[in-house]
Amino acid sequence: MVLRGRRRERKNVPEGIAHIQATFNNTIITITDLSGNTVAWANAGMTFTGSRKSTPFAAQQTAEACARRAMDHGMKRVEVRVKGPGSGRESSIRALAAAGLEISLMKDVTPIPHNGCRPPKRRRV
Repeated sequence: MVLRGRRRERKNVPEGIAHIQATFNNTIITITDLSGNTVAWANAGMTFTGSRKSTPFAAQQTAEACARRAMDHGMKRVEVRVKGPGSGRESSIRALAAAGLEISLMKDVTPIPHNGCRPPKRRRV
């Protein structure tokens, strides 16, 4: 018996939320509807490997691919929520706008500790 992934249904979702998680190593973009159900997602590791994942160019390509998939479901307007300190923050937002999605709101939702966990020790190269 061969198991196959279930077919993606065409949802008609005119507006949603684009969650961009930009870490130092990768950029993950998830586009959801307003209630939080995932419509499309992509990350830089799907097309790039190694240190190229963390580049702004990789984030731009990832955002374009994710925007195309979301627009297949009828997405027109997104609210952008950016999390993390990575290099793909600005380039992914620009790519979403260039792909044809209208950006209604930009919000930085990076969690800031009130002196929580101890940070990693400094690198000695």
